[in-house]
Amino acid sequence: MNVLVILIPVSLILGGMGIVAFLWTVRHNQYEDIEGDAARILFDDEDEPNS
Repeated sequence: MNVLVILIPVSLILGGMGIVAFLWTVRHNQYEDIEGDAARILFDDEDEPNS
């Protein structure tokens, strides 16, 4: 039972950090163009210089 004294606060802190990270990504429009990001990796960039 002494382990619960450590595990419960640690899990609450980690869960809170996860919620804060999710809210940060939503506020900074990280989920704005999901389809464009998925398609962008399939095509070669035209702007790259040829070596």
